[in-house]
Amino acid sequence: MSNISRAPLRAVVVGLAACAAPSVIWPAVAVAETFQPASLDSVVVTARRDPEDPPVVADARHRLSETPGAVSVISQESYAGRQALALDDMLRDAPGVYAQRKWGGDIRISIRGSGVGNANHNRGLLIAQDGVPLNEADGYGDSQIADPLLTRYVEVYRGGNALRFGGALLGGAVNMVTPTGRTAGFENKLRIEGGSFGLHRENLQVARAHGDWDMFIAGTNQRAQGWRPQSQQNIQFGALNIGRRFGDDREVRLIVNGSNINQEIPGALTWAQFKTNDRQAVPGNYANDQGRNQRGLRASVRTTWRLSDSATFEGAVYATWKDLDHPIFQVIDQESRNWGAFGRLRWEGEIAGLRADAYTGAWLRSGDLDSRFWLNVKGARGALQSQTFQNAQAADVFGEGRLFVTDQLALIAGATWGVADRDYRSVRLPGVATTFDLTASKRYDWIAPRFGLLWESAAGAQLFANVTKSVEPPNLGSMSPINAGFAPVEAQEAWTAEIGARGHKGPFTFDLTAYRARLSGELLQFTPNLPGAGSVPAQTFNADRTIHQGLEAALDWRITPALRLRQTYTLSDFRFADDAQYGDNRLPVAPKHFYRAELRYDFASGAFIAPSVEWSAADIWVDFKNTTRAQAYAVWNLNLGWAVNERISLYLDARNLLDKAYVSNVQPVITAAATTAAYWPGDGRSIAGGLTWRF
Repeated sequence: MSNISRAPLRAVVVGLAACAAPSVIWPAVAVAETFQPASLDSVVVTARRDPEDPPVVADARHRLSETPGAVSVISQESYAGRQALALDDMLRDAPGVYAQRKWGGDIRISIRGSGVGNANHNRGLLIAQDGVPLNEADGYGDSQIADPLLTRYVEVYRGGNALRFGGALLGGAVNMVTPTGRTAGFENKLRIEGGSFGLHRENLQVARAHGDWDMFIAGTNQRAQGWRPQSQQNIQFGALNIGRRFGDDREVRLIVNGSNINQEIPGALTWAQFKTNDRQAVPGNYANDQGRNQRGLRASVRTTWRLSDSATFEGAVYATWKDLDHPIFQVIDQESRNWGAFGRLRWEGEIAGLRADAYTGAWLRSGDLDSRFWLNVKGARGALQSQTFQNAQAADVFGEGRLFVTDQLALIAGATWGVADRDYRSVRLPGVATTFDLTASKRYDWIAPRFGLLWESAAGAQLFANVTKSVEPPNLGSMSPINAGFAPVEAQEAWTAEIGARGHKGPFTFDLTAYRARLSGELLQFTPNLPGAGSVPAQTFNADRTIHQGLEAALDWRITPALRLRQTYTLSDFRFADDAQYGDNRLPVAPKHFYRAELRYDFASGAFIAPSVEWSAADIWVDFKNTTRAQAYAVWNLNLGWAVNERISLYLDARNLLDKAYVSNVQPVITAAATTAAYWPGDGRSIAGGLTWRF
């Protein structure tokens, strides 16, 4: 650690071991005015009524509380009173989730080290909106097309707890749920925001319910110059959600989401550049006008249909389209189409006189991507350098059951069977020596079992434990095709053991999870820098054996009815295990200790004040050789708000109050050198404010 004392961190860890957070973190909190015992029938622990926990969110917590593992629900109410531009702003209070901004809306997101060695975007974690994956069919994707203002609540399933989605990824799943005409909580809402670095954002939402029909329609316009040069953003989001009821627990719903994202890329800096001027952009990014511009459209038709008193079916068909124009070392021009279907049957009943429930389902998906790389001529397309056609198909069949051997103890078992196909075709281009004709295919298949237990005390506290296998086949970009075929990259496999507790005692609500994962063939990436080309797409290799272990904790201390202290702490110990080349070195990117705290006071007038701190309390390794580290940091923020009346509310959000220069993110490399551009600076001091009008 650099200049930050370890003593306060030890105190934090001891405190968090006793307690953790409810309305944002803990999924087993329902709305009630008084404390009452809860039974395993509902697996819900009662608590004080929380404004961040409306009925639709409480229902989601109840559903997730049946999971014998680490899960979270994050309501829109928890971040409505501050600036929330992207996924990192939504997930900042979720323990175990590492979500840090690199530039604009490009967020590095990792759960339990999923994709932690990934150079760009998302891998090893399913990110979905209304159950529709934002990932491509081969698993690769990004989170930039998620708008916090068009999200009613977020479900976070850490690790193997995402079995209900199918698949078996190490990180789990993050699912953002769009409001409906019945759950939005208003009829009309206008939100206007502005702030430092040329930021302005406008959002309009309309929600209606009439008889059996309901509708939600909304749009967001967002523009900003950015803290660094070459960071301009021009973003639009839209959502449409139309539903029709057919009696109790029966409905059909059409959901459409669209996005138009145009962002410049300032680039990662060398350490010397960062120390000289952390606000500068990379000269080559200026010269080649590097950026990431994409349009996307996603649609799904979903149904929830109660078949009988004991059985309910949930299912959907969906399709997505994305067009990408991405000038970096070359201009990447890609168009992708993905489509799929999933279905899940939920059952409740008895087995041999013992209460039981189960679900089983299937998830089918397919996608194709047409890719062309052009010379980058000051951001415009020069000569065509490569042309490929990439296809991916995958299927998962999954199921899980609970058997209540006593009124308080449930035994859980489940598994997923999966298969994934990768097909690739490249075209030889006249006059381009590096191109070749190639057709390559590969199939991966697996079985990933899961075993666990869930116990609840008479007072409602829960203990859980599970052992889960995860499997991640490489995406097409990781398979690095050459003229001889795919590179020899195998699927990543892991066994993860998890144990935890959650509950409520007096003014405290706690959520604490410990886990240890043994990985074989972990997919790791590094970004090579080639003379004259700058950074190029990452190259992937399989590590031999690695260990991911850690602690995920949260604390919500209701000191008085008006004063609340919310804390989260994540311990991330990711390392090689007796590797022939890297020994027991730590993996780069994720800090070992990461802590957030917010102390909020609510005045009787409807105003609030909430200072907070984000503390990356350990240096971050930059390279696999463990020769270079980025320094630990602490950033102080202040959030103010005032609910003028039931219709109008205001907020002010000041961040990095001390204007600290810090590295928020790094690019993983094999060995860092003085010329390695691996450091992404965090934003300097900023102030944003907003007004929300419900009418």
